[in-house]
Amino acid sequence: MRYAGMPAGMWALFRRSFKRELRDTLGYGAASARSITRAAHARYKQIIAGLPDFERGDRFQMNIVSCAMLSAFLLNMEPRPSVDDAALYYGRAMMTAPMQLFCRLSARRKFSERDLADMRATERLRAADRNPYSWNMELLPYDDGSGYEARFSHCGICTLMAELGLSDLVPAMCRLDYIMSDAGGRSVFVREHTLAEGGPYCDCGYKRK
Repeated sequence: MRYAGMPAGMWALFRRSFKRELRDTLGYGAASARSITRAAHARYKQIIAGLPDFERGDRFQMNIVSCAMLSAFLLNMEPRPSVDDAALYYGRAMMTAPMQLFCRLSARRKFSERDLADMRATERLRAADRNPYSWNMELLPYDDGSGYEARFSHCGICTLMAELGLSDLVPAMCRLDYIMSDAGGRSVFVREHTLAEGGPYCDCGYKRK
């Protein structure tokens, strides 16, 4: 994957918040935060260069780029944060004002015919059959019409973070699903299992508010 494009854009959008939360959430001093950010940028580019290009129509490229960015910071933290601290750090770094607006705008079409059509297209694509850093998903609408579950049998984040020696911190990324659903304001996020914690699959359930 080339750094130019989405990876460069993600770094530009979130670099400051990831650096700020090193201080505000994890308690690093200003000099340490600058040093970690510089080192993370170099590692981020290295991780991105090792990823394959994603297929046209694969909606999960942003997910793996975000994972690469968080991983690059985690790999330069000493000591490594706990899952709870990493989750708090990641949630605060990601949920900038533009990101909250993105969540609200995206949520407007939640449960619409377009939303369901996009989910069915993702189900058919089965991108992880060809790219281990992507996802395979099954769409399971709730019988009572209250929403749907997206059930994942393969997770690109689990693949990448395992390669980077960060498997224990994958659950920190999983918790952002709840935060983004709350920020959208149109759905309640429900989950019973994650692959990261040894479950048979990852279930991402969205119930209408």
